[in-house]
Amino acid sequence: MERSKDYRSFWPRYLGEHDKPATRALHYLGTSLGLILLAGGVATGLWWLFPAALVCGYAFAWLSHAAIERNRPATFTHPLWSFISDFRMLFAWLGGGLAADLYSPAARR
Repeated sequence: MERSKDYRSFWPRYLGEHDKPATRALHYLGTSLGLILLAGGVATGLWWLFPAALVCGYAFAWLSHAAIERNRPATFTHPLWSFISDFRMLFAWLGGGLAADLYSPAARR
């Protein structure tokens, strides 16, 4: 993914890089497990769960890009926007609103 000038232009391109449902499913799994590990770290005070949460989230995402989409993760060009977008995509999917963004003409570029 080439660099975007702002987040508004990044989001549709991010969705275009997550075209296949299996890619999104692995992102949802990794982000959800990361949140569970983070909550576990807060609840138990086990410090090693915090880095494990990051590793878990990124491992599933990067695996999906390598094995399914066969593209380079947006993390390498826009680390913060990519991190935010993983959560945005998950919560939009859980709320039933992802399809409106996913199938918009802007996401197809």
